[in-house]
Amino acid sequence: MPNPPPESTEPASKVSHLRELQRQFAAGIMRPLTPEQTLHPEWHDGRPSSEAVGGFIKANERLTSVERLEIYNRQYWYRLIDCFYEDFPGLRTLLGDRTFSAMTEAYLHRHRSRSFTLRNLGQDLEKFLEEEPHWTEKQPVLARDLVRLEWAHIVAFDGEALPPLEIDDLLGQDPAMLRLGLQPHLTLLTCSFPVDTFLIATRRRDEPQGGASHAVAERQRRKGTKKVPRPREKQTWLAVHRHGHSVYYKRLEPAAYALLAALRAGRTLAQACEEAAPLAVGDFAAQLREWFTQWATFGWFAAAEVPAQDE
Repeated sequence: MPNPPPESTEPASKVSHLRELQRQFAAGIMRPLTPEQTLHPEWHDGRPSSEAVGGFIKANERLTSVERLEIYNRQYWYRLIDCFYEDFPGLRTLLGDRTFSAMTEAYLHRHRSRSFTLRNLGQDLEKFLEEEPHWTEKQPVLARDLVRLEWAHIVAFDGEALPPLEIDDLLGQDPAMLRLGLQPHLTLLTCSFPVDTFLIATRRRDEPQGGASHAVAERQRRKGTKKVPRPREKQTWLAVHRHGHSVYYKRLEPAAYALLAALRAGRTLAQACEEAAPLAVGDFAAQLREWFTQWATFGWFAAAEVPAQDE
C-alpha cells in the first residue's frame, strides 16, 4: 500500500501565529502609559513602537496602527486605576486624591496584574507601602490599618466559604481534642485605630447617586464633599466577614479575638480558652456561650476543618 500523505502543518502554523499575535497585542496594551497618557514610543525590544505595532496591527483611514493600539492601552490602564479607586476608598480619603493617584500609578508599575481577576490587584499594597513609606509618612500606622481592613473587605466579599458548622454539632465534643476551623473569608485584625468607623463613614459619603463613574469623574464629584474626620488612636480588634451576601466589620473584645486567633492557629478548643481566659472581663463561661452561639449563627466555624472524634 502507498504511504499516506504527510499531515498538513498549516493548522498548527495558524495556531502558533495566533498565539504570537495575542502575545504582541497583550504586551502592547498592558505596558504602562507615558506621563502624557499615551502609548510608550519605544517597544519592549528597543524598536520604535510605530514600527513594532505596524507589524501586527493595520492602520485604517482614520487612525494609525499606534493610535488603534493606544485606545486599548488606555482603557486597560484606566480600568486598573478605577479598580484601585473602588477597592481602597479609605486610603484614598486619607492620602488625598493627588497623592493617591500618584501612589496608584507607582504601585501598578511595580506590581502588574498577574491574575485573571482584578480582585487580586491590590494584594501587595501593604508590602508596597512598607517598602516606600514616603507615600504615607504623615500617617503610616493609620494607612497600614486602612489597607489591611480594605483588603480584608475584598477577601470577605468573594472569599471561599466552606460548609458551616452548627452550634449543635459541638455538643458532646471533647474540648481537649476538638479543633475548629474558621471560614477562609473571615479575617481577624488588630488595629491601632478604629478604622472600621472611618471606612464606613467614607463609603457612605461616597455612595454613587447613579451608575459607576470613571476615576476622573469620581474625583470631580467628590470636590467640596464633607471631610471624614481622621480617627484617634485606639487599639481595636475586628473580625471582617461575609454574611447573607454582605460584608460586615464586627468589633471583638480582646479575649474573643485571642480565642478566635488561637483556633485559627490550630489550637484545640480547650487550649484556645486557656489563652483567652486571662483577658476576659466578667463571667468568662457566660461570654463563651454567647460568643459561640453568635459566631455559629454567622457561620464562622467550618465543618470541613473539624476532625473526626476517636470512638
